[in-house]
Amino acid sequence: MKKITLLSAAAVLAPAALSAAPAPAPIAAPAPLVDDEDADEPEDEWHLVEGGDVYTGTGAVLRGASILIKNGVIDEIGYDLFVPEEAERTDVSGYRVYPGLVALGATSRVTVGRFAAEDPSWAVDPLSDPDEWMYGFDDLEPTVDDEGFRSRYIDSYDPFSPYMTLALANGITACEQSGAAFKLRRDGIEGVVMNEDTTVGFSMRGSSKSNTRDAFREAARYLREMAAWQRRGEPDDEEPSSRGIDRNAVRVLRNEVRASFVAEDRLTLLAIAELAQDFGFNPIVQGAREGWIVADELGRAGSIVVLDPRARSWNDPESLYQSGSSIENAAILHAAGCQVAVRTPSSSIDTGGIAGRDLLSLNLQAGYAIRGGLSEQAALEAITIVPARILGVDHRVGSIEVGKDADLLVTRGDILHYETLVELAFVAGDIAYDKTKELFYAHIRPHEITADLEADAAAEAEANGEEEGEDGDASDDGDDD
Repeated sequence: MKKITLLSAAAVLAPAALSAAPAPAPIAAPAPLVDDEDADEPEDEWHLVEGGDVYTGTGAVLRGASILIKNGVIDEIGYDLFVPEEAERTDVSGYRVYPGLVALGATSRVTVGRFAAEDPSWAVDPLSDPDEWMYGFDDLEPTVDDEGFRSRYIDSYDPFSPYMTLALANGITACEQSGAAFKLRRDGIEGVVMNEDTTVGFSMRGSSKSNTRDAFREAARYLREMAAWQRRGEPDDEEPSSRGIDRNAVRVLRNEVRASFVAEDRLTLLAIAELAQDFGFNPIVQGAREGWIVADELGRAGSIVVLDPRARSWNDPESLYQSGSSIENAAILHAAGCQVAVRTPSSSIDTGGIAGRDLLSLNLQAGYAIRGGLSEQAALEAITIVPARILGVDHRVGSIEVGKDADLLVTRGDILHYETLVELAFVAGDIAYDKTKELFYAHIRPHEITADLEADAAAEAEANGEEEGEDGDASDDGDDD
């Protein structure tokens, strides 16, 4: 009975207790999830290069096509593209668009100027001093940029170098210096070094021939022993010793780097081809003045030949074999299966009177190879995609393809013609060179591309000015009232 009374009292008191308690706070709606990385991510930058005849460098020519660029990379190529409203537009109708040229063996004068942080005393021309080129630079400390890329070349890059402007004026948007691949950017140093140390130099001249062959023989033996040791997988089995093994030869046989040789005469070239075929690698041969004589052997070795089509040497009248140079050298090597890259007689930019032989004559060199029978497509590849392959950057530059850097040249005519000048040069999607805005060639047949852009900008500014004037008149009327 007592239990029932207590329960009844609790039932009577419960409503009063509940009414005295404060009302619970309303539950707030969950805050939307915000990705900090997305919040800080900059907006995409779009640029449309429209209406030009696009020579892709792969053999295709797209008449009146457009190239859509997103953040410096080619996003789409074709016709009737969907273009974001915020995209910048450059109408190049009536002009040609080519991939930027890639110059091999350039001196530091191209990218180094008076504002460089360090003196590039390490810069060596591989043809003038191959031994120093092969074995130097190990003591240089690398520099780390903002993105964590380690390079020993960044501190010597000068984006204000006038020689770089000259190089861009002649179509060069990337170059090789001492084994490093540089992108010729004028807006800073970020991303200028695309790759480095992609080749290793070896010599097959004189007594070094047997030493080089021995180095590859021992490297091949070491790799065989290492493969057998790894297959066995026995924990107590001792790993093969690498003492006395040439590390660079091992890297070549593992396809980590390319072996590069400097050679001109028939016998040395033949020795290089035999070495490459015996040990299964594809050599880079620089010079190859008598390459036309042993072209089949170089082709079977899968050689990439870097040559000067204008290099001349006389036939030896006392020799029982063919010798000397040939204007058909590049054409014969290409027909035999070699990839051919073209370089200039001088690897510098010279304003002292050797015009036509320095780095600025790269397209003329390729044109000279055409005189010897090389096809126009192979000549274009010799100064674009083939040197890009040598430098290991052909996935980024050397042709106009989706996913590659937007390094483009706009010209009136054939890039291989000696009268053709570069009107605009794009590097990573930005206009790095405009002929009408530079002193060097602005007076020669000024193009109308920039004029059209300036006219559009002036019209827009005038329209904005009229609107502001109308607003100002209205405010003046208000003051009078």
